[in-house]
Amino acid sequence: MSKDSIDRKEIERLLPHRAPMLLIDKLTKIVPLKSATAIMNVKKDGFYVQGHFPGQPVMPGVLIVEAFGQAAAALTAHGIDPKEYANKLVYLMSVEKAKFRNPVLPDCELHLEIEAIRSHGRVWKYKGTAKVEGKRMADAEWSATIVDRKKNDT
Repeated sequence: MSKDSIDRKEIERLLPHRAPMLLIDKLTKIVPLKSATAIMNVKKDGFYVQGHFPGQPVMPGVLIVEAFGQAAAALTAHGIDPKEYANKLVYLMSVEKAKFRNPVLPDCELHLEIEAIRSHGRVWKYKGTAKVEGKRMADAEWSATIVDRKKNDT
């Protein structure tokens, strides 16, 4: 039985990312392998705030794209049979049609509405819209692939 929302602890079980690079805090409105909304709490003390426009911090657009990718990876990992996903990673392959419409300022809740457009084997294509209080902040389409996790000596 699939839950329609997962918390950060469950996201950490699904993704290899850890603080400060784990950007999403929650996944809600999950329709397995189809769509979800990720929640990212954009905070004043976020690691990027200190150096990204000091005195007038803005969340970098590239981190919005990273958050889209993490949300899609969590959606996919959550929907796949755990035995099939064991020892796998989801890697970003391409980003298309990224548009940054409004600056995302600290102390907000960023909602990343994502949708899986299609999949072909291990390659998936997604689209997403980032919103703050219902206002569109960014959009993008991207592709990702599921790969075998390699053992690392470090």
